[in-house]
Amino acid sequence: MSILVVKDLCTSFFTDAGEVKAVNGVSFTLEKGKVLGIVGESGSGKSVTAYSIMQILSPKGKIISGSVKLHSQELIGADENIIKDIRGNKISFIFQDPMTSLNPTFTIGYQLTEAILLHTDRSKKEAYNRAVEMLELVNVNEPKKRMKQYPYELSGGMRQRVMIAMALACEPDILIADEPTTALDVTIQAQILELMKKLQHDLGMSIIMITHDLGVVAQMCDEVLVMYAGSICERGTTSEIFYNPQHEYTKGLIRSIPSLSASESKLKPIPGTPIDLLNMPKGCAFSPRCDKAMKICLKEKPGEVIINGNHSSSCWMCIKNMHVSDEFSKENKFKGGDYSE
Repeated sequence: MSILVVKDLCTSFFTDAGEVKAVNGVSFTLEKGKVLGIVGESGSGKSVTAYSIMQILSPKGKIISGSVKLHSQELIGADENIIKDIRGNKISFIFQDPMTSLNPTFTIGYQLTEAILLHTDRSKKEAYNRAVEMLELVNVNEPKKRMKQYPYELSGGMRQRVMIAMALACEPDILIADEPTTALDVTIQAQILELMKKLQHDLGMSIIMITHDLGVVAQMCDEVLVMYAGSICERGTTSEIFYNPQHEYTKGLIRSIPSLSASESKLKPIPGTPIDLLNMPKGCAFSPRCDKAMKICLKEKPGEVIINGNHSSSCWMCIKNMHVSDEFSKENKFKGGDYSE
């Protein structure tokens, strides 16, 4: 059952240098109880997509068009009171850096109970007990003591657990986790991911996991969206993305993962630099960095073609390599092009 449906979402930032199209026609569906991963380099539009869903953009950011439906309720253009009720209640957010996300001037207890009092009819005492219960749930030791402490008194891993407790306090339908383990060492990262998997299983919620770490994706996600330059270039199940990647950018991401093989001592980074969103190429956004780019890649944007029922890609090389049968052409509205390199 679909819990969140995003269709043709476009978000821009209007700067002194011009319009930055940070999210350009993103569409996806989140199923109840599933974990959806959104991966890509910094600047690919992952976080802005999540901010657009929550409608917490900076003053220069604006949702240009598109639709975001939660339980069939349209959020784009909805009354601000409706959006406020959804934030932290039906959709919760774990931000990248818990140190800057938690207010340093208020205690952990104050910040935890604030959301509970705002979104529920609990009394202050009930909200306090709920906050302590949530800290216990995320394995924070001495929770009553932590309630009286300030964020700077806790370690990075502890602050991240507090953020998770805060996000789950009102039992949301969807949890959006934006790089939840970036600033943590590998041991704490493994503990946080294991905790999120357990809570997702116990509470039956859906998760959108935003990350650049493909290891996290492999461990956590059921489905994956690969983003580049504000658009989705490939989507599919985790196994399809890892074992049968079709887009050249996805292949580059997988090749860049460090190998334990003795023969592979050097990393294989993707050449070039991320695209300038103020000066987008006419054709495929990845073509300036793609060593297999063809003439058509420079002239025309590829449409999304279906590899199989759970896997699709937007890459001219993918189209070239596939057997162009009548059935494939009809289903994907295939048209010819200049495939010379």
